[in-house]
Amino acid sequence: MELTLLGTGCPQCDPDRLGPASLVRHAGRSLLVDCGSGVTQRLVAAGTPGRDIDALLLTHLHSDHLVDLYQLVVSSWHQGRDRPLRVLGPRGTRRFVEGTMALWKPELDQRIAHELRPSIQALTVEVAEIAPGTVWQESGLEVRAVAVDHRPVADAFGFVFAAGRHRLVISGDTARCPALIEAARGADVLVHECFIHREMKPDPRVRTEAGTRNVASYHTLSGEVGKIATEAGIGCLVLNHFVPTRFDRDALLDEVRRDFAGPIVIGEDLMRLDIPARRLSHRDGVIGLVFAR
Repeated sequence: MELTLLGTGCPQCDPDRLGPASLVRHAGRSLLVDCGSGVTQRLVAAGTPGRDIDALLLTHLHSDHLVDLYQLVVSSWHQGRDRPLRVLGPRGTRRFVEGTMALWKPELDQRIAHELRPSIQALTVEVAEIAPGTVWQESGLEVRAVAVDHRPVADAFGFVFAAGRHRLVISGDTARCPALIEAARGADVLVHECFIHREMKPDPRVRTEAGTRNVASYHTLSGEVGKIATEAGIGCLVLNHFVPTRFDRDALLDEVRRDFAGPIVIGEDLMRLDIPARRLSHRDGVIGLVFAR
């Protein structure tokens, strides 16, 4: 099982950290988790273009996690995809997808008429609205959805990927969540969002102190994520979905290390982790990891 962080950012625009998205590959299957801004370019850079995605799993319906859905559909078609895109997401996903495709229908009709491509199957999106429990089971890979606490968002999920004796957990957006901790117990890798509160200074042009507190309340603070990893007894912690996108990496590592003694990875776009091999690669660097369990 292999994880690639495609986008580690948030709604902020940052050329180094694009919108939230992760790619999980196992036994020839490719599952995309969320499709934030720039995901199609990151997929190509990761060697798995949208054409090859078997399913898109949405953690929740915030714009930064799904804004490039239409771009994913169209670019996959241009890449020669010849099958519908499967989308698994929370309640409301079908309405969002149908509305998006209806909005772009005049453009699509024009493209179909003039581009004369051999198939239009890729322009069909098959939606399944999911509940907690198993949502995917193929090629020895099982994916379970776990309800997380992202209130006031009513429906939000983390995902557990299991293949053989290996488990990968992706938190999605959540405050500290006992159900997620239990689902991650003993996992090889926990990919967890990280809200770095000390870096979010009030700025009268863009944010108030009260607004920052509101946003922090449904995310996991950097001072809590190490405690969560220790309580879950995971092997390796990968920090992801950073708010804000620019921060002091050394200070963050020191903060999380106080609570978690295992390997801590500060995620970067296009960072890849081969879980069975315990091999982390990014650009030209390769690191062998020793998991805590």
